[in-house]
Amino acid sequence: MANFLGIDVGTSGTKALVMNAKGKVLATATAEHPIYSPHPGWSEQKPEEWWDSVRHATRAVVKKSKVKPASIAALGLSGQMHGLVITDGAGRPLRPSLIWNDQRTAPQAAAIEKKVGGRSRLIALVGNAAMTSFTLTKLLWVRQHEPRIYDRIRHLLLPKDYIRLKLTGEYIGEVSDMSGTLMLDQKQRTWSKQIISTFQLDASILPPVVESHEVTGRLTETAAKALGLKPGVIVVGGGGDQPIGAVGNGVVRDGLVSATMGTSGVVYTHSGKYRVDPQSRINTFCSCVAGEWCMFGCVLAAGGSFQWLRNTLGAAEVAEAKRKKVDPYELLTAAAAEAPAGCEGVYWLPYLTGERTPHPDPNARAGWIGVNSRTGRNELIRAVMEGATFAMGDVVDLMRARGVKISQVRLSGGGARSAFWRQMQADIYGSTCATINSAEGPAYGASLLAAVGAGEYRDIRQACAAAVKVVRTVKPNPRTKRLYRNLHDQYDRLYPALAGEFQRMAKL
Repeated sequence: MANFLGIDVGTSGTKALVMNAKGKVLATATAEHPIYSPHPGWSEQKPEEWWDSVRHATRAVVKKSKVKPASIAALGLSGQMHGLVITDGAGRPLRPSLIWNDQRTAPQAAAIEKKVGGRSRLIALVGNAAMTSFTLTKLLWVRQHEPRIYDRIRHLLLPKDYIRLKLTGEYIGEVSDMSGTLMLDQKQRTWSKQIISTFQLDASILPPVVESHEVTGRLTETAAKALGLKPGVIVVGGGGDQPIGAVGNGVVRDGLVSATMGTSGVVYTHSGKYRVDPQSRINTFCSCVAGEWCMFGCVLAAGGSFQWLRNTLGAAEVAEAKRKKVDPYELLTAAAAEAPAGCEGVYWLPYLTGERTPHPDPNARAGWIGVNSRTGRNELIRAVMEGATFAMGDVVDLMRARGVKISQVRLSGGGARSAFWRQMQADIYGSTCATINSAEGPAYGASLLAAVGAGEYRDIRQACAAAVKVVRTVKPNPRTKRLYRNLHDQYDRLYPALAGEFQRMAKL
């Protein structure tokens, strides 16, 4: 029986996953790689170290899964989006990659919008406004500050596509990941001639782009030896971590939404139609379903707010959890459940690291508002959970405003582990919420796409229907849903009221 390999090049490390032909995960393995910050706000990684972690993770997962290396029929690639990889003609990186969370390119982002004729014009061309995370801002930074390196560029790739180069020798990108470069015409699913012309880019450095399931090459003898696999293994297009993570959650048709409550929180929906937010509060990208799209928004400190609470004020729970050998989050959640819904008017604004959606404001600050003499510790804990969920709910509301008719929200991450938090999400999102049989996300989506590329499934929808199963659902409580709707409306008035003060705080 054939098996399939998914490789996800993340920010902190690479995850490798082996899946059988029925979609069952046989094993996973991870290998770390470092982040470098030469100056405040800079964030870089070395592509060669991604390759090291890919080699280690792949060898480890094949050994752990106990499958024969020759049984791996195809592999799919996922990776952190937006990172700039520039190489010479031999495929050697010319400098470390400026990765997605590098913040040095604010001047370039502003200049891009100005040069194309404004934000609305840029959105019309590539579907999104300019942000420091997007790849074009990084390329223009290199042109301005490192012209000698810029002049040597022969190829531009994204992180997972550099790994593809190492695996196959091919310079190829795919549409979901390249949507985050600010250079792709998403309607046509090809490079934007207008962007190339406006910024006088050399089009020859841009790779051809394919759909996520398409075969992009085969494992070379050198790469096969490095990974402990057989030569000739099919390598498919794959996808950026958010679109391909949605594949791993089975979100590949209209009406389905995924809400992933990790350190950041991502709300994602599939769309058969090309839809954009005129204000670009949520992003539109090509999806991993051929010829279709997706929208998503990111809350920078969703689960991160709960993590901050545990680390800063949860010493008692951490100590008790150690004695009882349980997760301290379980004890914090139990305390939150003792407080009333809405916490008698206490709100938490989850802007610990600024915010992205729906308020793209690096200076936004976090805090409790509405604390009074009746407020206890349980209310403060519950308010953090509610505030993070209200922020995720803002993204859900933006999607509804763009015409998305939501039938189900699929939960993953820390917010999916607790029955209490699952119910809270259903009540705040106002929709049936579900959890599925896999929590592996991008690496699992990559392996499903590999199976499609190898012909195991007709298309990615058939693969997801066969492999991804809902294991539980929770419906909104009508009374709590109404309460949270009123509270959510007030929550949404707090950021605009405080935005000016946040800017003043940033200058202190």
